[in-house]
Amino acid sequence: MSECSSLRIFIVAGEESGDQLGFKLMQALRAKAPGVQFSGVGGKAMTQEGLSSLFAIDDIAVMGFLPVFARLPLLLKRIAQTAEAVVEQKPDVLVIIDSPDFTHRVARIVRKADPKIPIINYVSPTVWAWRPGRAKKMRAYVDHLLALLPFEPRAHEDLDGPPCTYVGHPLIERFADLRPNDVEIFEREKPRLLILPGSRRSEVARLLPIFRDAIALLVNRIGPIEALLPAVDRLADDITRQTRDWPIPVKILRGEAEKWRAFRTARAALAASGTVTLELALSQIPMVTAYKVNPVEAAIARRVVRVSSVILPNIILGENVVPEFLQEDCNSQNLSEALIPLMQGVAARTSQLKALQRVDDLMRLSVDGSPSQKAAEIVLSYVKQSA
Repeated sequence: MSECSSLRIFIVAGEESGDQLGFKLMQALRAKAPGVQFSGVGGKAMTQEGLSSLFAIDDIAVMGFLPVFARLPLLLKRIAQTAEAVVEQKPDVLVIIDSPDFTHRVARIVRKADPKIPIINYVSPTVWAWRPGRAKKMRAYVDHLLALLPFEPRAHEDLDGPPCTYVGHPLIERFADLRPNDVEIFEREKPRLLILPGSRRSEVARLLPIFRDAIALLVNRIGPIEALLPAVDRLADDITRQTRDWPIPVKILRGEAEKWRAFRTARAALAASGTVTLELALSQIPMVTAYKVNPVEAAIARRVVRVSSVILPNIILGENVVPEFLQEDCNSQNLSEALIPLMQGVAARTSQLKALQRVDDLMRLSVDGSPSQKAAEIVLSYVKQSA
């Protein structure tokens, strides 16, 4: 293995959630290998941890068939630029984090150009939900897969995918942020609603108007509520403008501290499908979830998706305990009707809370150490093998 002072790791993250995983991994790697040098692509968190990103993460933070197609020339340019940088720098290991439409293309180019560079994929593509053939294809360019969800190693084994280890989800490191203290737990009795329309501009544009109308109906039924909306920095100003005409004031929250404070004190949540649903589950916040894409993407998804739910807590639990409203079902009437019992503390709220408590046991690691530490151990083991 290289000396710690000369150990070089190239990390590529393609969106906000990957940036969060990346900076925690960087911290864990630095703790185990002081002097390690990082390069690659990342966002604000990874930059603050010492990464000089090749370009702004916003260039590649797109999701969905049509948005990707619309930005294809820029994406192809960034893929080539990133792969060229990896091959030129010859790092001890390449770590790609999520965003498979981008990162896997980079990995395939790098593997062909320099097969000696170990490639670790942090976050499994959803091969268990759609396009299962991807698992086997990954064996050609991924040496090891670090899974965030406990059922994923078995899924890759069944699909003849690359070696896969459940390292744990970073959220299980953050129970102090997620769980209310003795004072905050009483605040959950207040009619305080978390609004989480997503971290991508396209998600926010589609969901915010529907969320606004749902909240108007909710207020008409149960009376005044307090609305809290944690926003990523790059969207906060736009969201502030878009919520000025809402039927109730919306408090826009900026930064991690304000976000987690809201999670510890909210009574319920209205959220876009995504990682945030797992954050809510581990925070023990009952939720209603929604998602909407354009009709072309929806038609394609219906043909290829192989799971009965797109909500992570539902998939982990193996049953649909969290209400989800997709496409034409994602309307203000459905959302408001589902939120009412969660805000008022009736049987539906109690039932969902009991189910969410089971997520903890399923997500915990069976051995000591944090998810980031486990991930770092595997990354460094491949550096040793390539030395």
